[in-house]
Amino acid sequence: MNVLAFNGSPNREGNTWHALKMVTSELEKEGIETEIIHVGNKVIRGCTACGQCVKNKDEQCVLPGDEVNQWLQKMKHADGIILGSPVHYAAMTGTMKSFLDRAFYVSSVNDGMLRHKVGAAVVAVRRSGGLPTFEQLNNFLLYSEMLLPTSNYWNVIHGTRPGEATEDTEGLQIMRVLGKNMAWLLKLVENGKGTVVPPERESKVFMNFIH
Repeated sequence: MNVLAFNGSPNREGNTWHALKMVTSELEKEGIETEIIHVGNKVIRGCTACGQCVKNKDEQCVLPGDEVNQWLQKMKHADGIILGSPVHYAAMTGTMKSFLDRAFYVSSVNDGMLRHKVGAAVVAVRRSGGLPTFEQLNNFLLYSEMLLPTSNYWNVIHGTRPGEATEDTEGLQIMRVLGKNMAWLLKLVENGKGTVVPPERESKVFMNFIH
């Protein structure tokens, strides 16, 4: 099994990276391979709502010049996905949002490529805005019918300078417990294949209240 983690921070080894490493270390102890991809230092254009991915259904975003499609194929073949971001104005980073908007929308219009994969979100914050950012990241996982492991608190760790999050003893436990629970859930899913029949995917129903 393998898990792909995305670091939405502009800093390669800042507190978001440390949070992801805390979780992936627990996964690796259970024999699960992990990879952390640095998204936050890239130039990624936001979704333009062109609709071509809906028309083409080729698991590709038509916007050129970045690595979104490469990452999406890695996500398709991963068993689990972790989304990590620092907090910018009580929200995830702009680059991370652009990446997730495009990747998860392409996934949704291509038979739910990420459906029933195990997904988790982690946030690194100086002081406030951790929960709004955590909820933003979870929105992508929940919409995609992914399976979410939990910890013993919300998956937010505190720190300002790179590495300072390692001094947050409660945050350390939160990430450690999340990693253990994620490994357990991944194994449940893997061992259930061929034994427990998953529910069929329903076609999306769209409704609005504008007449």
